[in-house]
Amino acid sequence: MTLIKTSLLNAIAVAIKMLTMLGINKILAIYVGPAGYAAIGNFQNAVQMITTLGSGAINTGVTKYTAEYHADEAQQRKVWQTAGTIALLGSVITGLLVAVFHRKLAGWFLSDEQYGSVFIWFGLTLVFFVFNTLLLAILNGKKEIKRYVFINIVGSIFSLIVSALMIVQFGLYGALLTLAINQSLVFCVTVALCYRTTWFKLKYLVGAIDRQSAINLGKFTAMAVTSAVTVPVSHIMVRNLLGENMGWDAAGYWEAMWRLSAAYLMFVTTTLGVYYLPRLSELQDPEDIKKEIIQGYKIILPVAAACGLVIYLLRDFIINLLFSKEFLPMRELFGWQMVGDTLKIGSWILAYVMLGKTLVGIYIMTELFFAFSFYLFSWFFLDVTNFKAPVVAYVVNYLIYWIFMYALIMRSKVLQ
Repeated sequence: MTLIKTSLLNAIAVAIKMLTMLGINKILAIYVGPAGYAAIGNFQNAVQMITTLGSGAINTGVTKYTAEYHADEAQQRKVWQTAGTIALLGSVITGLLVAVFHRKLAGWFLSDEQYGSVFIWFGLTLVFFVFNTLLLAILNGKKEIKRYVFINIVGSIFSLIVSALMIVQFGLYGALLTLAINQSLVFCVTVALCYRTTWFKLKYLVGAIDRQSAINLGKFTAMAVTSAVTVPVSHIMVRNLLGENMGWDAAGYWEAMWRLSAAYLMFVTTTLGVYYLPRLSELQDPEDIKKEIIQGYKIILPVAAACGLVIYLLRDFIINLLFSKEFLPMRELFGWQMVGDTLKIGSWILAYVMLGKTLVGIYIMTELFFAFSFYLFSWFFLDVTNFKAPVVAYVVNYLIYWIFMYALIMRSKVLQ
């Protein structure tokens, strides 16, 4: 499947997900306000870290090796059984720990132990959350794009309905609870659609652990755990930096800006995951890899830049439509954020080579360094730019990251 065809199919799911996310953002703006956004951001970071740890962080590896072994179903099943067994053990143990320590987790991430029950729900349903993402990783690797798209559409619509009901009824608590259980509920739809395929059987998901598959997946575990810890932690640190120095409304403005950015960039970032990772995993010829990179710069980067420009020009309209008057100060963040988004996509097109070719050491080093540098730049710019510090730091950080990726990837042995 070509990049353009994959992008068009993916665009359907992304468009619906964007609309549902923006709808949820509007409801959140009305019912929880800027300060509530900061709490939601911290909880999302907690979910990301816990889910990655509970799954064994093997989903990217599952996609890669499912695509790489496209002509060997027996080898694919070894990967799936190994991944499924690791995911089952990890999610059950992690889920129980989350449920037991729910009050401490609520205190750490939300600064309020009264939200501890949200972590109980999350812990008890974590196994379904993890297996939903595992099945999606397999579908991605199998290039079952139509099913992949349909599941994402169902998940988006379901999320909008449940979120609207819960937020209107319970406010911030309802928003947190929806984030905790939504993907677990979508698991039923994912299983039903996978069950109709010729290659899927439940017994393929749990079984003996294949040593070589475990070693291969372990490399991705190291990379994914690094990202799952460094990125959310750096965001929590930046959010707390803003909240403690500029007030929690300022932290909420940045969180709202980040959520809007994630929504409009979803088309680009999901295309990278759905098309690029399997494709780069298949390719062996350095010239073919270079062609894919160049194609990405011809198609994906201009789309990201154009979307950013439109979002910037319509910033006042977007704030009034998707948020509320309370969020008007965030208009000052748009210009820097849009530039940073473009730089991020430019660097990610190169960075995906690290995942596709399992460059573990380099990946871990860069994730650690640039997550930490993002916080340092935010702290450095705080006195000069006030609550704009994170978006200014975002631009500087990704400019350096892109330069580093170009020097690293284009001159690496992979592309020689």
